[in-house]
Amino acid sequence: MPAEDAYVPSMTRLMTADELLQPHTPEHADLVRGVLVVREPPGFRHADITARLTTMLSNYVAAHDCGLVVAGDAGFKLASDPDTVRGADIAFIRRERLPQPIPVGFASFAPDLAIEIVSPGDRPGETLAKVGDWLSAGTRLVWVIDPERRLARVYREDGSESVVGEGGALEGEDVLTGFTIDLARSLPFVSSTRTAQSPRGRS
Repeated sequence: MPAEDAYVPSMTRLMTADELLQPHTPEHADLVRGVLVVREPPGFRHADITARLTTMLSNYVAAHDCGLVVAGDAGFKLASDPDTVRGADIAFIRRERLPQPIPVGFASFAPDLAIEIVSPGDRPGETLAKVGDWLSAGTRLVWVIDPERRLARVYREDGSESVVGEGGALEGEDVLTGFTIDLARSLPFVSSTRTAQSPRGRS
């Protein structure tokens, strides 16, 4: 999930999803109940994790021909009057739910799986609000990956939650049956720096 969100104070009226698509609006922004929310561009680590997970998910989905994976802040219109449009770092939509042709603008439905990657400046309250919007709109499974703490939180449509540590695995459950990935594989490698002990002073 890109870095810190900031509500634009100059908005004097509620914006619509159609207006959000216009060229003059910021590239990295959500629309939350008609209010524009501008976000900083994601950092390098965020992009690295997004690429890793997107590749692993896409390979599995293509091999099983079970749907579509999108990434890069793909927009989903989750509510109307006032409009809410949320961008997913990565999302999966089951094959049977995909419209044909696929939308050019925002999708007018929620993904089956939404993946959010936490950036250092993200506020916990904003992250939870986004998770709530996904689930309220019909998303069945949400993964929130926290690279700093090296863990993931899993939120489900039935209201249950769980935490996956670095040694655990993320599973597609009944949304993406059979898919599982060790969390550590999606996180950048962190080497432990050890200072060699000086031989001086030994007898």
